[in-house]
Amino acid sequence: MDCSKIGRLIYDLRKEKGMTQKNLAKLLNLSDRTISKWERGNGCPDVSLLGELSAILGVHIDKLLSGSLEANMADGGNMKRTKFYVCPNCGNVLCATGAAEISCCGRKLKALTAAPIDQEGAHGPTDVPGGEKDVRHVLLIEAMDDELYLTMNHEMTKQHYISFVAYVSYDRMYL
Repeated sequence: MDCSKIGRLIYDLRKEKGMTQKNLAKLLNLSDRTISKWERGNGCPDVSLLGELSAILGVHIDKLLSGSLEANMADGGNMKRTKFYVCPNCGNVLCATGAAEISCCGRKLKALTAAPIDQEGAHGPTDVPGGEKDVRHVLLIEAMDDELYLTMNHEMTKQHYISFVAYVSYDRMYL
């Protein structure tokens, strides 16, 4: 345990809460000199005080003992596994972030699959049997003013339409 680091963290958290050493000492039934001693790194809080101190300062005990509040790495693990389901009967859209058996209206649903992306940023089934691109089915995604605009050069009819589009932002996965 590094008492200097712990003391600095206690000082920062106390200031963040807008508390004086006297305020914190009163809540812990201690003297303000004890708080000052901790904050200067000349001693550490007694183990019996850690639970109450962590509750007052709003941090976990392990963070107090480590003397730092390092930011967590961004973790999109669950988002990477997000699967979307659409009920063919009622049209409900459901999602799951792990392995699951999803059902709606008494039917087991299969997860939707992401459309492939090409180098130009177009999404959708763009290849046709002859090896050419079918430009009628290219879904173009354009970012403007923090919004996404989807366009498709194709007539939308009752028989041929886009039924579902999802945008998951962590790792820019498009469905």
